Amino acid sequence: MSALRSTLAIVGVLAAALTLSACTANGTGGMNDDESSSSSSEENSTPFNDSDVAFAMMMVPHHEQAVEMVDMILTKDGIDAKVIDIATRIKAAQEPEIIELSDWLDAWGSPMGSMSGMSGMGGGMMSDDDMDRLDAATGVEASRLFLKQMTTHHEGAIVMAESEIEGGENPAAISLAEDIASSQKAEISEMADILRSLE
Repeated sequence: MSALRSTLAIVGVLAAALTLSACTANGTGGMNDDESSSSSSEENSTPFNDSDVAFAMMMVPHHEQAVEMVDMILTKDGIDAKVIDIATRIKAAQEPEIIELSDWLDAWGSPMGSMSGMSGMGGGMMSDDDMDRLDAATGVEASRLFLKQMTTHHEGAIVMAESEIEGGENPAAISLAEDIASSQKAEISEMADILRSLE
């Protein structure tokens, strides 16, 4: 599958890049121990590996694009109520995950700035043309297009999540990947039902 190949290629690129920062990213020293030590950073002082970092680095821009797609659909008139409902729930779930994933990357010494340019690569990500089409669509056409694009987007996220479940080391990251895979599979099924009702 092309999405899987793209994702694995990205993981390989990241693994090579992460070797450069490995000596500062291993969570045993160098982190400030004052009040900024939250329960999230404590949880992520446990061991982690390149798969954990790649998962977080790819999932942040992936979630950010999903939120952008939701914001587009929610500003339009004539959108089916069921589409508005699932879009709102997707945004409510993914915005806190963006914060959590970004916090982990900071704690692991791999901030998102080092990933500039990755957001357009593989993993079910929409192209600029795809986003323009969604932005321009109206009414029922927009509802259908959103559901189709978000289904593709979710499928890419599930591939990334399953790769993390198989190869990750950090318990919190693996748990989040399991939640993403489970919830997004359920949302794909729900979106298919909604799409059928609009045709």
